[in-house]
Amino acid sequence: MDIDKGSIYKLLNGQSQYVIPVYQRKYSWLAEVQCARLWKDIVNMVKQKKQHHFVGSIVNVAEKNSPMGLNKYLIIDGQQRMTTLSLLMIALRDHLIASGDDTDADTSITDMILKNPNRKGDDAYKMMLTDTDRDIMVRLIDKLPVNDNEESKIYQNYLYFRQKVAEEVLTPQEIYESIAKLDIVSITLDKSQGDEPQLIFESLNSTGMDLSKSDLIRNFILMGLDNDEQISLYKSYWKPLEDFFPPEERSDKMDRFFRDYLVMKKSTKDIKFGLIYEEIKEYAANSEFATSQELAEDLYNYGDLYTNIINGNKKLPIVETSLKPVFDEMRGLRMELTYPFLMRVYMDVRKGLLSVDEFIEILRMAISYVVRRSVCEIPANSFNKTFATMGNDIKPDDYLNSVKAAFLLLDSYKRFPRNDEFIAALKERNMYKIRISKYVYVQLENFGNKEPITSTGYTIEHILPQNEDMREEWKTALGDDYKEVQARYLNSLGNLTLTGWNSEMGDKPFEEKIEVYKESAMHNLNKYVVQQSTWNKDTIEERTRQLAECACKVWGMPTLSEDVFNAYKPKEEQPKQQFDITHYNFDNAFVKMLYDKLDAAIMEVAPTCKVEYKKLYIAYKLKTNFVDVVVQKSRLRLTVNLAFDEAYDPHGICKDVTDLGRWGNGDVEIGFDSLDMLDKIMEIIEQAIEKQGV
Repeated sequence: MDIDKGSIYKLLNGQSQYVIPVYQRKYSWLAEVQCARLWKDIVNMVKQKKQHHFVGSIVNVAEKNSPMGLNKYLIIDGQQRMTTLSLLMIALRDHLIASGDDTDADTSITDMILKNPNRKGDDAYKMMLTDTDRDIMVRLIDKLPVNDNEESKIYQNYLYFRQKVAEEVLTPQEIYESIAKLDIVSITLDKSQGDEPQLIFESLNSTGMDLSKSDLIRNFILMGLDNDEQISLYKSYWKPLEDFFPPEERSDKMDRFFRDYLVMKKSTKDIKFGLIYEEIKEYAANSEFATSQELAEDLYNYGDLYTNIINGNKKLPIVETSLKPVFDEMRGLRMELTYPFLMRVYMDVRKGLLSVDEFIEILRMAISYVVRRSVCEIPANSFNKTFATMGNDIKPDDYLNSVKAAFLLLDSYKRFPRNDEFIAALKERNMYKIRISKYVYVQLENFGNKEPITSTGYTIEHILPQNEDMREEWKTALGDDYKEVQARYLNSLGNLTLTGWNSEMGDKPFEEKIEVYKESAMHNLNKYVVQQSTWNKDTIEERTRQLAECACKVWGMPTLSEDVFNAYKPKEEQPKQQFDITHYNFDNAFVKMLYDKLDAAIMEVAPTCKVEYKKLYIAYKLKTNFVDVVVQKSRLRLTVNLAFDEAYDPHGICKDVTDLGRWGNGDVEIGFDSLDMLDKIMEIIEQAIEKQGV
């Protein structure tokens, strides 16, 4: 490492060239900010008769050093100030030429500071910027015309300095001499002597360079190569990878891609956004890739697939156009957590391990999984882990069946809700408030429909209206308990449809609404409705039943023959009887509400816990069970895995069941029969969780 101090004149003296590597960002200094500050420093230096002013450092790597040839250096820090000083010199030169004050300005500045005499092509220039800035800089150096509307910061800052020089606050001689007094520390690294540019760059970045994770990753991949290799790899892989992502979202979307790429490659959900750069470096050091090019090529290939999924405007290859409507549907459902797994499968399509149609079947499974769990109100806490590791279950020689089995074997809190659970949830769920409400009804309408609709222009319509002060016609149709019927069925699956005439229909009688439904574009949704002469509890329940059955087809379960499914079951699990949430007696809606609230509270504090449905109780476990729930007729009975004397119970809700015959683990029992108790109960459960030290 060589360290020297001097002016830009000394830095650019002799046959030398400073190259801005392709991995560096384009020139970004602003005229009214950084350029104005530099100009102010120069003016103050002259007015105060200062002999020196430090303007920063230049860190570069010696790329090619020859006593008789052209010495080339790659700048890894300091391109902004070096480029800006060069622009000031060009502006000073052009002012002198235009005013006729100095006929030698072209020689003294161009040939000494800006160009290498007797060199041709790119070697003629002391500085070579990145592709996006290079043309404008070369045109300015060579005094070629530049479009007056050019928005490049290179050109705008040149014009700024032309204006400042022309104002004659300082004479051209004072400006020239002052630039010589601007001290720059030049740090030149020599890789052959063991200097590590990447470590230096990371140190500089940690002290103020505002780079995104994708910027850091790009620099990491390219920095260790010589300039020709950098340019080749950048043009072949990195620039095309960047171009896959829309410019206005590029930084954020690329960072997310790198995270999902790592989740896929490492089969772990534990990749934090803040550590993507460090994780990529660690992965590269221990991966199958022998060179930076191999890693860059892999990132390019997966980036192509990833952006096919996330970017609805990207054109797919002809053989994959049938994927577009499925990808569009997934984006509407916000299925980002599935992307690591789906990228892996998509790449296997490209490798010929499965067909596009088989891929679509897998995409449909993922969609069904997400929709069913959303309707059943199963939190998405486990999605990260589920889809991060599912690729490990793929059997390339039985691809589709192995993926189906992987979905079907998900248990407990990661389960794929079966039809009975899905139908039960559809019958009870407030479908008006669900986030995917419109999506659900659009898909129900489009199932088997040769003229599918989109959601544009349609809103959710209540057939039985929302108005509490309903018309007499509605009261008559609903019966004496019309208020209870309205409250119970208003937002149910069977009472909602899609319409473009929501405001016009309002709370009109069913006899008037039905005429609109008959003319509606909704065929599947309104087929049953338009056959009715009245609308009440019975018709709503029947339509709910019909739509729920249809939903089981729209968002179907994976299907496998019993023999194939049993072959994929872990051997030790085959004899066990399987239970799910529908096994328990939740006839009392109040008890089901208590359970749902408790379940959500437990998953909030222990999202990685496993839920096991036993014959007589529901077990929540980390290292082992921490609470077991018995569903009773009018309450829940909880057994918390604590010794009674170690439970801190300020509210007196715990019962000592030591040595008593009870289903569950632990000596603490709590009866849960009021929602007011939930926070107090969670205080006890959290003690059992903390005891396990997880």
